Parts: sequence; structure tokens; C-alpha cells
Amino acid sequence: MHNAALAELGLADEWSYEAIEVAPPDFEALLRRMAAEGFVGANVTVPHKVAALELADEASEEALAIGAANTLSFSRGRITAENTDARGFLDSLPAPPEGERALVLGAGGSARAVAWALVTEGAQVSIWNRTPEKAERLADELGASALPSSDERLATGNFNLIVNTTTVGMGGSGEGGPGLKSLPIRADSLGETHQLVDLAYGSAETELARAARAHGATVVDGLEVLVRQGAASLRIWTGLEPPIEAMRRAAGATWQSSSAPDI
Repeated sequence: MHNAALAELGLADEWSYEAIEVAPPDFEALLRRMAAEGFVGANVTVPHKVAALELADEASEEALAIGAANTLSFSRGRITAENTDARGFLDSLPAPPEGERALVLGAGGSARAVAWALVTEGAQVSIWNRTPEKAERLADELGASALPSSDERLATGNFNLIVNTTTVGMGGSGEGGPGLKSLPIRADSLGETHQLVDLAYGSAETELARAARAHGATVVDGLEVLVRQGAASLRIWTGLEPPIEAMRRAAGATWQSSSAPDI
């Protein structure tokens, strides 16, 4: 995806994007080496996002508020930490979320970025998690509200925007893992008045996204959010406007031919 964008921007002869695996004990040494060896930047995924923020010499408002960094920039041996999870999520939405009644499913790192973005943009945010205490802590920190966890299904009519940050459906429908019944909503209760953003992604559309789309809801899948996050990182590193369509095509082709990716 990133290399497709670099080619489109005419930077392929000077820039390249590559995957580097590193264990947590070796993470700091790798970052220091990259900063000293002329790397422009790096994307960071779990389990390194919190460590990336802690190791940085400076950090953006978003990264500090979210408590994690997924994008690092290197300059003169210094490390700057930023977080494009929130920006990528917002850029994937069909319209700004100001005034929307939003339900965030989950209370992990992705949920924190999403909820922070929505609250910052003026949405009314409710958070649900299987462990109610986690939802309550996150809601208290961000100025949202927490919903109780129970066997009863939530009334989706109370919300315009629903964001699934859990791993339900990760890798596509029917590929194992927690099922739709583990969520407090029924997919068939989503209709034309709803927007669903499903951060789970893989080689096929998730059961939740497919069912919501069939009932007329506007659906944004996790791959689109991933593309937008990557585009925001490229914008930081290059100062250029990323070619979204080229990135979207490359990401789609990659995941159509692969198994479920890590998150």
C-alpha cells in the first residue's frame, strides 16, 4: 500500500517502505538505530504503540491524548511521535461526526483513539465493553458515557453512528473467532439511518458489515480506515497529498490474497 503510493508520487527511486519485526526488549535499540541511520519514519503497531510514545523526544497532542503512537518521524537523531489512528478514522467517515449519537463497541487502544476523535469533533459518544469497568474508565477519561454490559441487546435506534473496534469478524465471516452474538447489537436492526464503521478487516467482509449493508446501512470497513491511517502517515513524512485510490487498490489486492492480518 505505501510502496504503491510512493510509486504514484514519483518517490519509488528514493523511498521504500518495508516491514521490520522486533521483539519488545529490542524495540528501543531499533528505534535509536533507525533515527541515527537516516530513516525518515516508521509506523508502529501493537504491542509497541505505548512504548513508542514513551521513547519519543516529542509528541503530538493526539498521541498524548490517546496515550499511544503509531507514527514516528526521525530528524537529526530525534524521534517525534504522532497518532494517525484518530485522523484515519475521521477521514474514512462520509461526513464530519459533529452532533452524531455514536456508539463505540470495545474499550481497547483502537476504541480509545476512535472515542477521542469523536468527542473532539463534537459527537455524543457512548462506550460499551464486555467488561463494564473498562468502558467506565475510558468514558470518564474522555468525556463520554458508558453503557452497562448485559445480555440485553442495545436499541440501535438511539445511535446514528456505530463503530466496532472489537475483533469480532476479524479475518472475514466464518473464519473463527468471536461471533456476532458477542456484540450487544443485532445486525438486522441497522438500517438506512445508520452508519457502521467496522474496524475488523481481513480477506473478506465481516458478517456484521455484510448484514448491515444488506439492511441499507452506510458501511465503512476496516480496510478503508487502514488506508486512511496510512495516508495520514505518508502525508506527515512526505508533505505530499497521498494517492488514496492507488493505496486502496493495493491494500485490497494484498488482503484478498492473504490470510487475516494482525492488528
